[in-house]
Amino acid sequence: MEFGVNFFPVIDPAEKTATAYYDETLRLIELAESLGFTQAQTVEHYFSGYGGYCPDPITLLTAAAARTTRIRLATGACVPAFTHPVKLAGKLAMLDHLSHGRLDVGFGRAFLPTEFEAFGVSMDESRARFAEGVEAIRRLWTEENLVWEGSFHRFGPVTMLPRPYQDPHPPIYIASASSAESCAAAGTAGHHLQVVPSVTSAEQLAAMLVHYRRAWDAAGHDPAARRIQIKFTCYVDADRETAYQQGEFYERNYVDHMAKAVAPLAERGSADYPGYEKFLEKARNYDFRAALGANKVLAGNPSDVLAQIETVREQFGTDLSFSLQFNPGAMEYGRAAAAMELFAAEVMPAFQDDAPQDGTGAEIRCRAALAVPA
Repeated sequence: MEFGVNFFPVIDPAEKTATAYYDETLRLIELAESLGFTQAQTVEHYFSGYGGYCPDPITLLTAAAARTTRIRLATGACVPAFTHPVKLAGKLAMLDHLSHGRLDVGFGRAFLPTEFEAFGVSMDESRARFAEGVEAIRRLWTEENLVWEGSFHRFGPVTMLPRPYQDPHPPIYIASASSAESCAAAGTAGHHLQVVPSVTSAEQLAAMLVHYRRAWDAAGHDPAARRIQIKFTCYVDADRETAYQQGEFYERNYVDHMAKAVAPLAERGSADYPGYEKFLEKARNYDFRAALGANKVLAGNPSDVLAQIETVREQFGTDLSFSLQFNPGAMEYGRAAAAMELFAAEVMPAFQDDAPQDGTGAEIRCRAALAVPA
């Protein structure tokens, strides 16, 4: 089973400068490679302490590519709605070459009202813009003399240079927060999946994965090629209570920043984001111990975290890879590095010889629990 590292900067500038955050992130990516983590990823967000230090994940990952040789580099995720597909396809293809084929591309719809307003994009168009952008980029990577006549962009004939390093293109991941429909569409298209259990219920996530696997199989894609990545913040320390204290502090920081970022849409709603108003309610009522008990965050000593990972795999399938954030908020470099080292030494070895499975056993249990038809 594979473990990667995730970088989502939930930081106010008064706590840590952008320069310090980038320097520490690049050091942690180098450390992750040396410890055997297989992927490093980062987000695309703007303006606020909720991710705003990373408006361009491609730039940060390009710097990481120059300092590493083996670890894969992933957008988790970049937003097609905010960039012309020709521009985004070209930037990603360049990074694929600069990393010598180590790029994984995660695409997301975005969900923060201030970002859509700044780009002059309606949130009610987000689903359609997302689908069009991903398909346009895929075709730009693989076709010559492409003529694109979409609802939001028209161009061509054009032949993109450079073509991607990987043939036919970098692996595509679709980030889905709560939509079974989006997961099914990703499975049908043969795209991989990124999910975040902290923003949905276990039952809803299980249903999402059932729909994804079923759509993948129905489309005739190779089950062995499928990748499902699940993302967690992870607080691990030799002393359980120390890990819990860190987790409670930084998870509250994360939730408070998210609540501020989502409040404008939570108050008015959007057809493309049904149930969005519940994000704000959940944020206001957040309880770390309840989240820990529901395995929405990983925390404790190495044995505790190992047991949580085993439980997550029992719930959602053995075909998962894990993307872990060890440095949330303004946590100092030394603490994050020590947690990564402890995890690599005492948790990862338990899964080294655990080959990925197709998740079928978990899917059967999920269908039974949720009454999802076979």
